[in-house]
Amino acid sequence: MLASASPRRLELLARIGIVPNRVLPTDTDETPLKAELPRQLAARLAAAKAEAAAAAAPDSLVLAADTVVGVGRRILGKPVDAAEARRFLTLLSGRRHHVYTGVALRSPDGTTRTRLVDTVLAFQRLTEAQIADYVAGEEWRGKAGGYAIQGRAEVFVRFLSGSHSNVVGLPLFETAQLLRGIGWLRP
Repeated sequence: MLASASPRRLELLARIGIVPNRVLPTDTDETPLKAELPRQLAARLAAAKAEAAAAAAPDSLVLAADTVVGVGRRILGKPVDAAEARRFLTLLSGRRHHVYTGVALRSPDGTTRTRLVDTVLAFQRLTEAQIADYVAGEEWRGKAGGYAIQGRAEVFVRFLSGSHSNVVGLPLFETAQLLRGIGWLRP
């Protein structure tokens, strides 16, 4: 079972031949705790989503994930409006940032295995026109950090170190390793 409403995670899983038998999004509060760092938030939310889905379907193997964009200690969530998306892109312009994804795999026996994946990216210095054009296209909606690397924002990326699929929303290598570790996915 996939504990996520993200169509991108379903698409990524399909790339490695996995079609969840059930999709059960959870209603997990994604508000960061006081002084919580971006990497801590991603790990905590993935585990919380796995636990919430497992409570609804205790006999299921549950895969959950959460992706967080961090600039230093600052967490860039999903922008609430175009003005916030513009602020996020302005902040990311010409700077390096991190995309963290926590992945949690909860077995029916109650064991939870986790991974935290960190990808470092740098955007080119963006012009006001580039930012305005991107925001007008509304691709930022529902995306951590206010951009979709699998869309038009890919042309902004001048540097990427780590997992591209992590930035999309699910690090495939680490997810496959978790599934292989429990014997669910063949080598």
